[in-house]
Amino acid sequence: MKVDAIGLICPEPIMLLHQAIYESKSGDTVELVATDPTSIKDVQKFCEYLNHELLSFNKNEETLIFLVKKR
Repeated sequence: MKVDAIGLICPEPIMLLHQAIYESKSGDTVELVATDPTSIKDVQKFCEYLNHELLSFNKNEETLIFLVKKR
């Protein structure tokens, strides 16, 4: 599943990620694409707190791309 949060600011990207994870099954991956720099810390804390796995994080110019695996 891909979540497009480009142009959205905190807390919207993390809320969209949370909804996508909720709708996913255990083992599924969700890709979050965002531009808000606070998403970096938010996604890390989200994964730690809810015990999901941050598989990867990439930054292309101003675009942040996260790949999160639901546990």
